[in-house]
Amino acid sequence: MSAFKEGDPTTLNRMYGRSIGKPLRGRQQGLVDDLLPKIAVPAEGPVTAKDLFGEDCPLHFEIGFGSGEHLAYRADLLPNHGFIGAEPFLNGVAAALGHVDDEKLANIRLHHGDAIDVLQRLPDGALTMCYLLHPDPWPKNKHAKRRMVNDGPISLIAQKMKPGGEFRFGTDHDIYLRHALMVMQRHTDKFEWVVEGPSNWQNRPSGWCETRYEYKARNTFGHEVWYFRFRRI
Repeated sequence: MSAFKEGDPTTLNRMYGRSIGKPLRGRQQGLVDDLLPKIAVPAEGPVTAKDLFGEDCPLHFEIGFGSGEHLAYRADLLPNHGFIGAEPFLNGVAAALGHVDDEKLANIRLHHGDAIDVLQRLPDGALTMCYLLHPDPWPKNKHAKRRMVNDGPISLIAQKMKPGGEFRFGTDHDIYLRHALMVMQRHTDKFEWVVEGPSNWQNRPSGWCETRYEYKARNTFGHEVWYFRFRRI
């Protein structure tokens, strides 16, 4: 794929590089082989809460869940809600399966692949909450179209959210921060920023756990971390 191809994540065919890192350990491979098929989002057709969880429960979606800590935390916190996570990196999927198995979380469904594939198949107005935490910043200008915070994905997320639903975005990358705020400013007809002052974006909101990635960003690399909440109008 050419780095200069026009578009954004809703039109580009692939938004990520490699999809596997270190070889999976024995238990991880077993979970991928045995548990993932049982809780995987179907490859085709509409994606509804009733089809996934057997009832029309509030639906949450996490885009790029990393190792699944936040997804598992939220699912444990809200056992009567349904959670969908999408992650293209197999090692992350295996780690998330470990959380599901260890914590006996029956309200999680996983998609090993591109989040856009699932978003496009969700009914309009289906999502109560959507999470995008520490996405790949794609810091070079020529790669900015690969960022999930772009006009196409934000419009799609808005389309899939209930009025009053919440989109949470977090980053430790200053270039992505500026880019994201610029994009969200173009979508004030869809989202309002839930903010009263600097403390709102400088401090992690309640119900938003610290992941290993965030801990490393702050404590190993000395990065500042920013937290944003946007309410669907």
